Amino acid sequence: MKKITIAIDGYSSTGKSTIAKQLAKHLSYVYVDSGAMYRAVALFALQNRLYVNQVLDIPNLLVALPNIKLHFKFNSKTSLSEIYLNNKPIEKQIRTMEISNLVSQVARIPQVRKQLVELQKNMGANKGIVMDGRDIGTVVFPDAELKLFLTASATTRAKRRYKELATQDPNISLDAVFDNITSRDEMDTSRKDSPLIRAKDAIEIDNSFLSKEAQFELILSYISRLISD
Repeated sequence: MKKITIAIDGYSSTGKSTIAKQLAKHLSYVYVDSGAMYRAVALFALQNRLYVNQVLDIPNLLVALPNIKLHFKFNSKTSLSEIYLNNKPIEKQIRTMEISNLVSQVARIPQVRKQLVELQKNMGANKGIVMDGRDIGTVVFPDAELKLFLTASATTRAKRRYKELATQDPNISLDAVFDNITSRDEMDTSRKDSPLIRAKDAIEIDNSFLSKEAQFELILSYISRLISD
């Protein structure tokens, strides 16, 4: 059966990773969470004390950039690909609120984006891949057969993210999560290098009131048309 490239972009906490994982598993495709790669760089910077009062020391991060090695490894127990930083698993460490508050600073750096985009392009050279992020359909895979752009209201996204984080940190507040969501929206859409925008040929899906099941079936209908051509 014909294999395609599926690029999923959109705002934070719109469920990009969730639907990407579902699709990859259903289609037996490779799944790559590009956002995890930027989070991994943020974690590296945090571990190496490159944040001073939550402000990133960009010159020293660029010096260390060649020492940051990232790869994904399939976890047979979860049936998912998990990210490794310098051969160490970091999937859980990058999903904290602390990293969420720091990652946009990393994503704005052109040299970081250039290095990670090159790695992402290599991962998708043979198609049969689902990748989600913020510039996948516009920069990484501009020729992807299917491009999706997910959106939802900031309030809806904050509630989703809060529910997820509250299991890890009972002290987290909904207001703090909402502020983080809106701040990341501003930084992602206003950065000069590869800002978050919808590709002209991307299908936009507002899932504010759409169930995961309904969204999955909707996207599968788009895919079936493409792979049956």
